[in-house]
Amino acid sequence: MMLMEDERKRKRMVSNRESARRSRMRKQEHLGELLDQVARFQSDNSKLSPEVILRSEKHAALEEENRLLRNQVMGLADRLRSLNTVLKFVEKASGMAMDIQEIPYPLLMPWHFPCTPKPVMASADVFEY
Repeated sequence: MMLMEDERKRKRMVSNRESARRSRMRKQEHLGELLDQVARFQSDNSKLSPEVILRSEKHAALEEENRLLRNQVMGLADRLRSLNTVLKFVEKASGMAMDIQEIPYPLLMPWHFPCTPKPVMASADVFEY
């Protein structure tokens, strides 16, 4: 009886050791896969970083150009308003009817589009690695 218990205990110990060995191997394989994934991500990141920097610089340049153009539009709209005021004064003083056009709405509010914007469609391949 004692011999059977010792045999069972020995088998259980062997089984536990084998199970622990397999568990360590699985853990080691998983760690290797994770390290490979980290290396791939770092490689992808190093390839994408210059592109991100370039696009950020282009975006900043376009924002600055857009700001300058908006300022020009507002300046031109002010000049047009002044000219319209002068024309209205001349019209009243001379009695001649003048065709004084109003300032177009998009010039007064450049953030409003004169036409309906169309949606931009993105494709899934944009996110491929």
